[in-house]
Amino acid sequence: MEPNKIENQSTAVPQGEIYAPEDIEQNKTMAGLAYLLFFLPLIACPQSRYARFHANQALILFIVAIAGNVILGIIPIIGWLLLPFFGIGVLILGIMGLINGFGGKAKELPLIGKFTILK
Repeated sequence: MEPNKIENQSTAVPQGEIYAPEDIEQNKTMAGLAYLLFFLPLIACPQSRYARFHANQALILFIVAIAGNVILGIIPIIGWLLLPFFGIGVLILGIMGLINGFGGKAKELPLIGKFTILK
């Protein structure tokens, strides 16, 4: 690689996913609210690909939060000690999702954002 070339390492939009600016502008609020109730964009604006992207991210975060709480809750002492740190991590990811949704960005959440449940 040449020293003068700079490669873009971060991908704000998943491969092949480009969202219309009108879709983003009209559905920013629903995309942000998805991190409070993941199914809200699916009911309020089911045609929006942008809102569906954030609903998917929120659903994955919800599943990870439930599974992590159950698993760490079962593990005595060490799991119980790690539970508050896990909760803080989930809260941080949720806040990042809120900011991205309301800000009009289709950026995947770190660690868990590459998975797709809702198409």
